[in-house]
Amino acid sequence: MTPAIKIILLAALVIGAIGLIAAVILHFVSKAFKVIEDPRIDEVAEHLPGANCGGCGFAGCRALAEAIVKANSLEGRRCPAGGDMAAIANVMGLEAGESEPMVAVVRCNGTPENAPAKVNYDSLPSCQFASSVYAGASACPFGCLGCGDCVNACKFDAIHIDPTTKLPVVDEAKCVGCGACAKTCPRKVIELRYKGKLGRRVFVSCVNKEKGAVARKNCAAACIGCGKCAKACPFEAITVVDSVAYIDFTKCKSCRKCFAECPTGAIHAVNFPPKKEQAEQAAANATENIPSNENENK
Repeated sequence: MTPAIKIILLAALVIGAIGLIAAVILHFVSKAFKVIEDPRIDEVAEHLPGANCGGCGFAGCRALAEAIVKANSLEGRRCPAGGDMAAIANVMGLEAGESEPMVAVVRCNGTPENAPAKVNYDSLPSCQFASSVYAGASACPFGCLGCGDCVNACKFDAIHIDPTTKLPVVDEAKCVGCGACAKTCPRKVIELRYKGKLGRRVFVSCVNKEKGAVARKNCAAACIGCGKCAKACPFEAITVVDSVAYIDFTKCKSCRKCFAECPTGAIHAVNFPPKKEQAEQAAANATENIPSNENENK
């Protein structure tokens, strides 16, 4: 056997020995650090939509499934995007309970009519960028910028920019309350609120913290922080902080007394039928507008 062959064989033996030793070490390491995944994680994940919207507060549906199984609890761990929480509770052997459905609400009424444009923005169509370079078309530093970042953030096609009002409009039938639109809005104009019985909600459609006169200068529908709504509320659901009113949706009983008191129309009451007196007044107004000859014919 030549010296060269001996060297080759020796090298092969050394490499083989090193490989064998490494394999033994890896075997024992894998045993020591083996992670046994609970099979319930896959079962829970099967009942989640897979949208990975982050509305639950976790990185995605898989992360939520892992959190539920690890905590063995559904408290604070719910899917707003259509996850079957009853089925998940069944997998975990827990009570599903009930949670109030949420919906995105646009708290700005700065339409071209209420807030006429003073400047023209002709740059990158991004609310994040626009917010850093100018106050807004109407000069309101708190109002919606209308570039559509919220539209791009929504994975459920539930929000669009109205071409007339230039404001986002939420499709309540599609909105799952994931909060992606609210998170992406640099002005914090969009908020998640209780959807409400029959979809009825009362909220202040303004987040302007400027003094009343300044706010009204840029938008006729701005909240002026007068406090009339707070005084009218029998449930102590309204507070006025930094010159703007806020209705706590966990306390609001939708009595609409605040709605009647607001002098600027900043408070919105949606999906309510018209009150009796309003309907009677509307009928009276309609009668008054009928030409005299038509009234005589009647």
